[in-house]
Amino acid sequence: MNAIDRFFKISERGSNVRTEFLGAISAYLAVCYLFIVVPGMLSDAGMPIADATVATIWAAILGTVMIAFIANFPIVVAPGLGISAYFAYYVCGAMGLSWQAACAAVVISGFVFFLLTVTRVRQAIIQSIPLDLKLAIVAGIGAFITIIGLKNAGIVVPNQSTMIGLGNMLAPQAYLTILGVIIAGVLIHKGVRLGMLIAILAVAVLGIALGVTPTDGISKMFSTDFKIFPTETIFQVDFKTMMTVGIVGVLFSITMVDLFDNMSTLIGLSFRAGFMGKGGEIPGLDKALISDSVATMGAGLIGTPTSTAILESAVGIEAGARTGLCALFLAGFFVLTLFITPVLTLVPAFATACVLILVGYMMMQGTVTKINFHDISTGVPCFFTIFMMPFTFNIATGLGFGVISFVLLKLLCGKAKEISLTMAILAVVFCGILVSH
Repeated sequence: MNAIDRFFKISERGSNVRTEFLGAISAYLAVCYLFIVVPGMLSDAGMPIADATVATIWAAILGTVMIAFIANFPIVVAPGLGISAYFAYYVCGAMGLSWQAACAAVVISGFVFFLLTVTRVRQAIIQSIPLDLKLAIVAGIGAFITIIGLKNAGIVVPNQSTMIGLGNMLAPQAYLTILGVIIAGVLIHKGVRLGMLIAILAVAVLGIALGVTPTDGISKMFSTDFKIFPTETIFQVDFKTMMTVGIVGVLFSITMVDLFDNMSTLIGLSFRAGFMGKGGEIPGLDKALISDSVATMGAGLIGTPTSTAILESAVGIEAGARTGLCALFLAGFFVLTLFITPVLTLVPAFATACVLILVGYMMMQGTVTKINFHDISTGVPCFFTIFMMPFTFNIATGLGFGVISFVLLKLLCGKAKEISLTMAILAVVFCGILVSH
């Protein structure tokens, strides 16, 4: 046990094995929906649903093990919702690529990520972002996570007149989520480290009792032939087709979307885990970036979109997890998931929605008040960053608005010295991305 403690620096980071384990359980319950939603998207791209499911799980196992051992971060690395939707509905949809060719593009983009990391280009991009904008990224992700939770609970719904509106608060999913927020809030106030986990399980059980949580997964456990390996998707990458359909455009789109999405998420999660220094530096970031680039290459070979840091990892961090041991526990849970995929439906989206809302609050806590809103050339870009993330439902877009407005305002307000060359280049890149969106 002492060897494990030294390797993962558990005591050094103020944690213990029990806390890491319980944090992993909380994070698992918050992220396991990925293994239902992502395969559904990939099936729309033409992948067999059973293989897409186990491929997604294997990609999560690979990515999470990598970040556990290489970077010692308590983070899940897996195919995310945003990049999966982009993969399925844009690359394989609007652009017309087969999923095999798209997976080849993922492998190549992972290699590009690796080159950008070892040449320290990715690190330079992150370091060039001012501390105020980094804090705004954390707060923006908090707002983004909150609106995801509200959406999953049916509390916030689309509205033709006002774009978004209030859902049916008499629906069990809505009031159970509010109840979950209250339960978790009270338990956290009383110092109960398992508060979030207890809230998730309580809401899931109440959902079953009220008949709004599907329970057919239990019967399917005994009637479904399980696949443990993605035999129809692994090593099915089509590099030949990839090279003949405009590789530069495809690669640029996949690389840029994930680069800024993943970068922003890592900044936000690192801040909440207490890894970020006073100047905005993140120790161990190099290793985290290397692990996710290798994981992305592996994901493409397995048959999934790009692997990225998952936002809901924040649930485990808020439960006290601080080391890669939590990630290793999570990878173990993902292995077990290969044998119990139908049971995932017993933890519906609204059961974890209450925790996502609270995590959103926690990510905004202690960040917004530290931003220099008194200086309009700094405050407005931060304001854009915070609100454009949830309102466009895209982390990278929010960062893009922040970077572009930062450069323009600093330049026009006579503060050009505060603009680094990297930030100026980023602003131009983001202009191209947003215009072509």
